Amino acid sequence: MAHTFLMEIGLEEMPAHVVTPSRLQLVKRTQEFLKENRLDYTDIVSYATPRRLTVQVNGVADQQTDVKKEVRGPAKRIAQNDAGEWTKAAQGFVRGQGMTTDDITFKEQKGEEYVFLNKFIPGQPAADVLTGMKDVVIAMTFPTNMHWGANDFEYIRPIHWLVALLDDQVVPFKILKIATGRETQGHRFLGQPVTLAQATDYVQALAAQFVIVEPAVRQAKIEAQIKAIATAHDWQVDLDPDLLEEVVNLVEYPTAFSGQFDPKYLEMPDEVLITSMKDHQRYFYARNQAGQLLPIFISVRNGNDQYLENVIAGNEKVLTARLEDAAFFYHEDQKQTIADDVERLKSVTFHDKIGSVYEKMQRVQLIAQAFGKQVHLTDTELADLQRASEIYKFDLVTGMVGEFSELQGIMGEKYALLQGETPAVATAIREHYMPISADGALPATKVGAVLAIADKFDSMMSFFAVGMIPTGSNDPYALRRQAFGIVRILHERKWHFATGKFQQEMKQVLTEHQATFNLDFSKTADELRQFVADRVRQWFGNHQMRYDIVDTVLANRDGDIEKMFEAAQAIDQHKDDANFKENIEALTRVMRLATKADFTADEVVAVNPDLFENDAEQQLYDAVNAVAAEADNRSIAENFTALRNLEPAIDAYFEATMVMVDDTAVRQNRLAQLTQLARLIFQVGDLKQLIVK
Repeated sequence: MAHTFLMEIGLEEMPAHVVTPSRLQLVKRTQEFLKENRLDYTDIVSYATPRRLTVQVNGVADQQTDVKKEVRGPAKRIAQNDAGEWTKAAQGFVRGQGMTTDDITFKEQKGEEYVFLNKFIPGQPAADVLTGMKDVVIAMTFPTNMHWGANDFEYIRPIHWLVALLDDQVVPFKILKIATGRETQGHRFLGQPVTLAQATDYVQALAAQFVIVEPAVRQAKIEAQIKAIATAHDWQVDLDPDLLEEVVNLVEYPTAFSGQFDPKYLEMPDEVLITSMKDHQRYFYARNQAGQLLPIFISVRNGNDQYLENVIAGNEKVLTARLEDAAFFYHEDQKQTIADDVERLKSVTFHDKIGSVYEKMQRVQLIAQAFGKQVHLTDTELADLQRASEIYKFDLVTGMVGEFSELQGIMGEKYALLQGETPAVATAIREHYMPISADGALPATKVGAVLAIADKFDSMMSFFAVGMIPTGSNDPYALRRQAFGIVRILHERKWHFATGKFQQEMKQVLTEHQATFNLDFSKTADELRQFVADRVRQWFGNHQMRYDIVDTVLANRDGDIEKMFEAAQAIDQHKDDANFKENIEALTRVMRLATKADFTADEVVAVNPDLFENDAEQQLYDAVNAVAAEADNRSIAENFTALRNLEPAIDAYFEATMVMVDDTAVRQNRLAQLTQLARLIFQVGDLKQLIVK
């Protein structure tokens, strides 16, 4: 007979962002518990509100599945003495298995007899097994915990009740002084306690007490109510998915309503109003059919529609106070000039080991100009970049950003335009923060993209220089996100950026301009290069690139990020070609032999054709020179094809030539010839890492 098991953890209101992850975690832990305890079931349904986390397990078996297994013990010669008596080893073995020596059988394995027991473990009744769900409840983890009373036990919020029913029977266990039972709680203000007769009564019984336990049903109800309000007034309402999920997890019985605010606040930028409504009050905003923001908000009440006018008035009052603060800061900020704000940045610390925000901006000016020239910005773009890099952090000291930190960069753009800066400069100020998440939007302008890269690269160099390198999950300054942002911008723009070479150039530039501020960028240069390479690896991992191709291109000789992308694409596109295996084997043979040379990485390697002893050496020499002469004018894909086309010349070379001969001059000349070719190959990557079939 199949049964239904219900378990509810009743809590004080949880933060909205914790509800969904906790519900899913409870399901996973329940699945693992049932599997570990051999208790079959059909499926698990989960429910959650701010005050409860619940699982309902359907189709629960009467009892655990029985276990029949054969257990091997010691060898017979150890288990019995010469007189055939059981030794302590045998007696201890059977005792540990809960059996007796009468249950022993012998079986031969690999030419020797061993003791075996045929063990049978009968399944325990489901009701007895499910008392162990106490451990599931206790094992739950949360971003933050609290303890209450005199208890050492910690949880996301205090537990107030526990329900555990197997059909109509209570499954007994206790956490602290709270014992499981059949009574749950209705809505905090509208409902009453509910005594559940059966586990299957849960959803309907709580719905009668103004608690909708299904998140999907609450969401559907909220969406329908907001749509009805919007349709009735001809509004456009953006149902932001993240905000919608948060609101769903803030209420148990949703009722949507609309309110309004004074149109005078519409003089402020839309972003200020939307931040006040969405981020601070969890309101949805509305636009007219022309896309203009309206002095309207839509919110969701945790309750029914009684006395809704009082709720609307209260929400309007709270929002008006927030908007009044914003309006005050908006007007006060405009009394200051950008120059005034930049001057104030001299006393704003970026980090106490690194220096001020003003000093960071000075370094970024130099980095941005150097990189801007490298990616061929026009004179006008370079001028806009220079101006933007001189002021781009000025809004950090404005009152608006001090109150609404989410608006940094955004208010910089708005205030810059109000004070006469060019649109390109203003846009770059906003875009330099982008992307603000791993998959966030990228800068749309070249000037913004260069400034974003320069700012992020300076942050990485600076923190690495003072030894603050991310380890494990510890990354308090989001350097991984910033490095990943650089990788994404470079790839989207198809800009070439050799991390190591650029580091060296920047060290020299910053030193010449006395802008290093006692930061030694050289001592952690290798770590920074590897850090950026790891972010490239992360990008490839997100896009399911084969690991051996990734290993190959990350060894790119120049450390050029875009070349890594181009090489990976070229290899991936041709990996199934008919002659791919032979091509790669020829090239990797060159690379392996080249490792026997003792040339340094930066040493100029010369080949003397006068020392050639056969035509194959000359032919390979000419072919390699032809590839090298055009290498800088070709794409990585074209160079890769040209290198693969060298296979016949390479095969002929090795057929006719012994590289490691006794004659030192000839041997070194041949190693030099192979080294030249190996260096060309390394511009694609370390092809030795490739797995070819």
